[in-house]
Amino acid sequence: MAKYAYPAVFTAENNSYSVSFPDVEGCLTFGETIPEAIEMAEDALCLMLYDLEEEGSEIPKPSDAKELKVESNEFVTMIACDTVEYRKFYDNKAVKKTLTVPNWMNTLAEKAGINFSQVLQEALTQKLGL
Repeated sequence: MAKYAYPAVFTAENNSYSVSFPDVEGCLTFGETIPEAIEMAEDALCLMLYDLEEEGSEIPKPSDAKELKVESNEFVTMIACDTVEYRKFYDNKAVKKTLTVPNWMNTLAEKAGINFSQVLQEALTQKLGL
């Protein structure tokens, strides 16, 4: 889970732009305008890298954008994504966890009105550096 940046090849077609990522097999998308194609490219890249992370597959190394050869109707630009942010947005369902604390600590925490779920989320956020 990390931040990534990959070169994307934008190909001007009739009234749209197709986008491919030379380093991420099968990562293709398009948009009717350049801003729309960039937005779609960010989403497609994040989804593909998220899937690779979930599978435990190796994340490909990005090419040097300056070394990519393109046709006259194409251009290369870098597309960035953050799979942690993607997870937060798209995989935000609650998961029940069982935890164990000493009884004395449980009693004090309940009397203080402490929300165990919130404390655990805050601690995990800090521990994971999110």
